[in-house]
Amino acid sequence: MTNPASTDHMTEARAALAEAMALHEQGDLEGAEAGYRKVLAQGYRPADVLPLLAGLLGRLTRPEDALAAWDQLLAIEPDHAVALHEKGLTLHWLGRTGDAIATLERACAVDPENPIAIGNLAVVLADAGRNLDALQHFRRALALQPDNLHLRHQVRRLGSGSVPFWHIPMMNDAPRNDAFEDAIKAAIAVTGPDARVLDIGAGSGLLSLMAARAGAKRVVACEMDPMIADMAQRIVARNGYADRVTVHAKPSTELAIGTELDAPADILVSEILSSDLLTEKVLDTFEDAHRRLLAPDAIVIPRAASAMGCLVASENLADYSFVGEVSGFDLSAFTAFAPQRLPIHGTMTAWDRLSDDLELVRLDLTQKKHDAVLARLSIPVTASGRAIGIVQWMHIDLWDGVSFDNHPDRYTDGGWLQLLHSFPEPIDVVAGQTLDIAVGHDRITLILLPLA
Repeated sequence: MTNPASTDHMTEARAALAEAMALHEQGDLEGAEAGYRKVLAQGYRPADVLPLLAGLLGRLTRPEDALAAWDQLLAIEPDHAVALHEKGLTLHWLGRTGDAIATLERACAVDPENPIAIGNLAVVLADAGRNLDALQHFRRALALQPDNLHLRHQVRRLGSGSVPFWHIPMMNDAPRNDAFEDAIKAAIAVTGPDARVLDIGAGSGLLSLMAARAGAKRVVACEMDPMIADMAQRIVARNGYADRVTVHAKPSTELAIGTELDAPADILVSEILSSDLLTEKVLDTFEDAHRRLLAPDAIVIPRAASAMGCLVASENLADYSFVGEVSGFDLSAFTAFAPQRLPIHGTMTAWDRLSDDLELVRLDLTQKKHDAVLARLSIPVTASGRAIGIVQWMHIDLWDGVSFDNHPDRYTDGGWLQLLHSFPEPIDVVAGQTLDIAVGHDRITLILLPLA
């Protein structure tokens, strides 16, 4: 026989939940919170109410309270995938990165085919500096959701963020490459294919591949950046030399005979020279290799390097190196902080416009919280050509009627540069047509990806 008091209690709790959900829908978050807590006090459907309350508390920017609600839910259902996922994100919000990673790993173990959870774990891993782990998780999430533009952007962002901008132009330097390969071929011709080759600072693995192509049977390479080392090993395998070339993700100072190398190397190849020769600890690296890793008569490529130069005068470069009177003030003492080394390049204005100016992404900095956004933008093409990307600049609103921008038509010599956001590959466009792109941000970088 049904207990009337129990029925009344259930009816009252059901009505309270409906009222709280209505308030939530209407945006009355404080009223909804009070309602949800009333329902929970009555013991009615806690596993359903706690996620609503926790999400609401997150919107109210009360992460500690949200965390408590997720913990209450996990006490009821320890393997609740959503609760684990959201708890992990909340821990990350609170700066508890290690706990966030552990919780998100549990969420992914409970729901291993969830690309959102895997992607968010990758984000936290990247924030913790574990870029290779992050990249592997982003790739895994992308395999589950190939059309996800956020994931495609993150895979590309992590890779490009690990490599200095000059690295690819350096790899495309044919005279440099030819000279290194000629030396490597000559060395192997002298020592024979059984010579052990050591490649320090492998980067993409190019020099190791050259050695293998020249006939070397055993090439040990090292690259201290784990993500670059992983890519180098992939490139080696892709080119069919995985049986001859092994890439270790560590600096040469952590290599040892009897572990990574079975015997001292007969040939050392290394391209860790910087513009001023020495920045990348060239001398320390070569000295350590000679002391511990190379045979006494090992061939070293390159064997010598010289810094060449001449005396110059340049008003333009002087403005990068010295400061004097500015706006009627003597700032010359600040010259003590001027850089000793300065990259020099021409003003990069040799590009043609294929569209009018467009607003891509706007951030309201008066907001207290910003979520990642992604939208479609149709760009009217005003001139035919091969689009390589988007040149981006800034407009800054400072006060009513007061603004600043570094528009490329008006601003070429200041401290802020314009940026080229290159597409993954060039796109031929025709005047009168439109090009659809995804525009937005992931809270730390802009997203500009073609949808064509």
